[in-house]
Amino acid sequence: MPDQPSLVLYGFWRSMAAYRVRVALALKGVAVRELAIDLDAGEQFAPDFLAVNPEGAVPALIEPGQAPLTQSMAILEYLEERYPQPALLPADLRGRARVRSLAALVVSDTHPLIVPRVRTYLAAEAGLGEAAVHAWSTHWVARGLAAMETRLAGASATGAFCHGDSVTFADICLGNLGIAARNLRIDLAQTPTVARIIERCDALEAFANAHPSRQLGAPG
Repeated sequence: MPDQPSLVLYGFWRSMAAYRVRVALALKGVAVRELAIDLDAGEQFAPDFLAVNPEGAVPALIEPGQAPLTQSMAILEYLEERYPQPALLPADLRGRARVRSLAALVVSDTHPLIVPRVRTYLAAEAGLGEAAVHAWSTHWVARGLAAMETRLAGASATGAFCHGDSVTFADICLGNLGIAARNLRIDLAQTPTVARIIERCDALEAFANAHPSRQLGAPG
């Protein structure tokens, strides 16, 4: 029997944050064994998992003999330094800042507003019905897509991907925003630059294999 990968990723099939880490690991050719934490069943609050991540959230990356790494972007930064090739950040200072800014537009300003714990709170504590919660999510994802389009369209630094002609953190984050948009049935025709880059990312094996629909536990 072949040896198991030394890296372990705690994830969940539908988690967009875990998706980001899956894509980065695949792009860098790093083998990982993923353990599913069923967020719908509340497994993230089990004592054993809270010992890994007291926040009760995925992803968490475990390397033998080291403390767990949490938060998807911190994990991506770690992977970039630990496995520098292929690079997912530009070589120049301003380019790295631009890519991190584009990534943060998704990871910091958009995605946190639509995560399950926020939607659950809106329904259970704020009394919003299913339609209102859906409208909330649609509003913020559409707003994020529009902002990305404005940032990317016509910018000299934008190429085949968000920054130049190779994949960066920005594309990984935009890829997960594209999944959210399709789930919400948002028409990407209004954001043609975004749509073009998402389509290019989707064609790459690393993105396709990381898609939620291909993960253990995803609905058949």
